Amino acid sequence: MDRSILHCDMNNFYASVERLYNPDLAGKPVAVCGDREMRHGIVLAKSEEAKRCGVKTGEAIWQAQFKCPELVIVPTHFDRYVKYSRLAREIYCEYTDLVEPFGMDECWLDVTASSFAFGTGETIGGELRERIRKELGLTISVGVSFNKVFAKLGSDMKKPDAMTLLPRDAVAQRIWCLPVEEMLWIGPKSAAILHRFGIDTIGKLAQADDTFLRLKFGKLGAQMKASARGEDQSPVLPVNYEPKMKSIGHGITTPQDLTTYDQVWILIFALCQDIGEKLRFHKKMAKGVALECKDRNFFVKTLQARLSEPTDCTITIANAAFTLFRERYLFREPLRSVSVRAIDLERDEFPQLSLFTDPKEIKSQVLDHACDSIRARFGKGAIRAASLLSVSLPEEEGYIPFSAR
Repeated sequence: MDRSILHCDMNNFYASVERLYNPDLAGKPVAVCGDREMRHGIVLAKSEEAKRCGVKTGEAIWQAQFKCPELVIVPTHFDRYVKYSRLAREIYCEYTDLVEPFGMDECWLDVTASSFAFGTGETIGGELRERIRKELGLTISVGVSFNKVFAKLGSDMKKPDAMTLLPRDAVAQRIWCLPVEEMLWIGPKSAAILHRFGIDTIGKLAQADDTFLRLKFGKLGAQMKASARGEDQSPVLPVNYEPKMKSIGHGITTPQDLTTYDQVWILIFALCQDIGEKLRFHKKMAKGVALECKDRNFFVKTLQARLSEPTDCTITIANAAFTLFRERYLFREPLRSVSVRAIDLERDEFPQLSLFTDPKEIKSQVLDHACDSIRARFGKGAIRAASLLSVSLPEEEGYIPFSAR
């Protein structure tokens, strides 16, 4: 028996949530955008009215306003989006415990075993659409199919507030005729390669030569073909599943370009305060550090280095990242953004100190744990290094500044 997989996608999520808080936005073209002063002036989400004007996610605000002069620009409120994302998942979990998030506004649900209590996937999808509309004031598009790839494809086919069924016998007629780039995991670069060799539909990908796909895409080529043929068997993960943590990072685009080593050091240290705290919270030790720098010309350079021994010490990671910058980065142009990652993590609840461990690092570790306790009790801004008193990092989607959680 085929599985019954749902993909639920909350329509125009950010913009729809903003309309809940400001009903005057109803019927108007709305774009939720980043802060222009912090150099994040791009469209993060848009309403259906803005979409009909040609406004696209990821384009600059000025480009969106050129297409749609009456566009209403709204700032982000991530606390609101997190709240409604959580509320939607609570509703999903009433039908199954196999609820796998795919971003803040999308989830897969495996309701195969739920059919005895709630009915078919189509019935459950219809109930979810109605409940999300009545209880949250939002709408969702639902794809119902026998695997995750085609369920996602189904939710994208009809929007907003719609449901699409893609059973196994509909693959050849309804799916194989679609452009190859509409299938999950095929990005613009992969699609461009496929198009160049005449593989422009999902059906052609399903019948493509195995040797060709392996030469062009490696192991991914076989996975792409299998997905196009409807052979994706990846499970929907449980709602409480925690993937193995491979790295912990933090990055920021600065309001002004960085032009001196002192400015770079302060930013790296600020980022590492957050990284170090997360390492200690998750009881992880880093065996390496990675640094990514983007200059004002948008040239990106990524560097990595091994640490002498695993650590969760903030100052050790910061020093390693800054040394990497000083020794291996050609600081010829002002920097626009910097990211730091603690990599090659290992779990060690009771780390063994080396005989050669620097006593200063031991003192720094004691200080880190003391600061963690103070922040846990009195808040993130209760204590910080004196060198960071004048530093204020903006909150970005996917990133949590060291000054706020």
